[in-house]
Amino acid sequence: MTVALYAEFTATPGNIERVSALIDEFAGVVRAEPGNICFDAHSVEAHPATIFVYELYRDPAAFEAHLAAPAGAVFNRALAQLVEGGGSTLTMLTPISVSA
Repeated sequence: MTVALYAEFTATPGNIERVSALIDEFAGVVRAEPGNICFDAHSVEAHPATIFVYELYRDPAAFEAHLAAPAGAVFNRALAQLVEGGGSTLTMLTPISVSA
């Protein structure tokens, strides 16, 4: 079963460009992970400093490998200094069955 989640955070004033650059660099790392299916970042249209990152992993083992990768800790330490509340809020998602 895949693992899906989203992370949401808001850049502090004056830091949206730095946050965007950090995400861009991290996206390349995450997308290269063997179990990553998707890593897509968006800003919220009505609040451009708020970022929404959708992530999808092949299975729980792939997600655990992602969490254990050193790049995540480096990213989170850097992000903490640039966003409100010192980090992101993660929301785990459960798939629902829909007809084709």
